[in-house]
Amino acid sequence: MTAREFIKMHGLGNDFVIVDARVRPLSVTEGGTQNLSDRHTGIGFDTLITIEPDSQADVRVGIFNADGSQVGACGNAMRCVARLLLDENNQQLSIRTDAGMLEAWRSSDNDNHFAVDMGPARTDWQDIPLTQECDTVHVPLSRGDLTDPVAVNMGNPHAVFFVDEVETVAIETLGPDLEHDPIFPEKANIGIAQVVGPDTLRLRVWERGVGLTLACGTGACAAAVAAHRRGLTGRNVKVIVDGGSLNIEWRENGHVVMSGPAEESFRGMVSEDAFSATEHR
Repeated sequence: MTAREFIKMHGLGNDFVIVDARVRPLSVTEGGTQNLSDRHTGIGFDTLITIEPDSQADVRVGIFNADGSQVGACGNAMRCVARLLLDENNQQLSIRTDAGMLEAWRSSDNDNHFAVDMGPARTDWQDIPLTQECDTVHVPLSRGDLTDPVAVNMGNPHAVFFVDEVETVAIETLGPDLEHDPIFPEKANIGIAQVVGPDTLRLRVWERGVGLTLACGTGACAAAVAAHRRGLTGRNVKVIVDGGSLNIEWRENGHVVMSGPAEESFRGMVSEDAFSATEHR
């Protein structure tokens, strides 16, 4: 049995298993990801990250949600990758994802905080994507008391609902249904946001392919963009999630920069075959 080292990390409780595959490639399947993500019989994680070589960037990353689906972006994971690789004495890190090229660096105000330029927010209905043309500041979608979300793509699709009190919304019940609404051909992350002040949001996110998470980096970016588009906040926003807070800046050039902590939990070894299992046990 060949073993692979993994690194367990988290950004505000949004947790990842990261495998460095720059020297030795790693085969990852849907069944293998599902098995390893199980918190009772596997390692347990929201998302699996592979770090791979790239000819034009410092690294390329593969991003696999707990259900085995591959996605284009994950903000909290990119900060964790930045922490690992910037410790190799790089000043700035270029990361290629399926959603595009990202840049990451260590925040100047805190050695344990890392910033990632998540690229431009996309707001056209075709880019979310949605199945029908509409104003993405007012998407015709509702469930119960949730209505009138803002749609944003931050490398993956998000719908952000604004409410008076986040804690009163049964996101565990409404999230799965909204994630799979027919208006989202690629499903969507569902954010429930509360405006605390002109520069502060409270947010909970039902993440597609994962479920309710303690933090969602792209979700925080999407909420900040959505709030500014609605005229509810400025361009610099603190987003409070269940696991802590992130600082989000939607720059005038359209790019969204996210900064926050990244922590290593532990390291271990697991059978390489576990990543490429063909069936979910």
